[in-house]
Amino acid sequence: MRIVVIGGGVGCARFVLGLREHVRRAGAGDRIDVVVNTGDDWWLSGLRIAPDHDSLLYALAGVNDAERGWGRAGESERVSAELAAWGTAPEWFTLGDLDLGTHIARTAWLRGGASVSEVYARLGSRWPLGVRLHPATDAEIDTIVETDQGDMHFQEWWVRHRAARPARGFRQSAIAHARPSGGAAAAIREADVVLLAPSNPVVSIGPVLAVPGMRELIRGSAAPVVGVSGIIGGSVVRGMADACLAAVGVETSARAVAQHYGARAAGGLLDGWLVDDVDADAVPALAEAGIAARAVPLWLTDNDTRAQVARDALDLARTIAG
Repeated sequence: MRIVVIGGGVGCARFVLGLREHVRRAGAGDRIDVVVNTGDDWWLSGLRIAPDHDSLLYALAGVNDAERGWGRAGESERVSAELAAWGTAPEWFTLGDLDLGTHIARTAWLRGGASVSEVYARLGSRWPLGVRLHPATDAEIDTIVETDQGDMHFQEWWVRHRAARPARGFRQSAIAHARPSGGAAAAIREADVVLLAPSNPVVSIGPVLAVPGMRELIRGSAAPVVGVSGIIGGSVVRGMADACLAAVGVETSARAVAQHYGARAAGGLLDGWLVDDVDADAVPALAEAGIAARAVPLWLTDNDTRAQVARDALDLARTIAG
């Protein structure tokens, strides 16, 4: 079976770790492809930074800082401090020295003419990931946040201001000229199951869906599309997704996020949706909206719980597929 996951960030990384563990335990040899958000990417100190990709890469390689949830384990930050002293990098965005090695390699390859997809493949070949990572697009589609104090890059709004400045909207730069990457498009076309990770619906999955042609690829797939809620009991599991949802007029609830994606039968994306047990009362309403929902424990706390959530998502997909 070919399984495709769409998402980005720590929630996606933890979910994919669970999916990989479930596949390993099942011993079925299923293939996992991940279509990764590139809207978080940006240029800093002349280097191309790709936070969502790197979170997945480091987590799957087992070299991530599990306590912080991002970056490499055993980091030092001498170079980042020196860049700040020279005024070429803001003090509010710290890059570890090992992490900088990744950014330098990425930028060198990009400057040498490699596509983002080719860079993903080169970076992914260093460790046995058990998963193939694909950029949503090879184009640069940095997310811009619109606020009353002016527009700014998503990273400034997220890291420097901690989403405290109310956002009026989000957009991706040069999005009209973007197209799904070849690897992402092929994976979705050949998928047996498409899973939306418990990632931020607005700034992690939203930019992927904003790539022209991406929604059509997903809706046109014969595979069931099942999402996993990153909202439990009306609260975000991690990060500041509530600020993002408020900006686009969506309530912070598992039900509202599912309705934000929409039922595929009604022109949206979802066939199925997993909610946590505490949100079981959303299941009947979602069924009426055309989304087959199921309530299961969703906390991704360790290998066992992560693998079980992945199994539950696949079981729901199989039920939908008949």
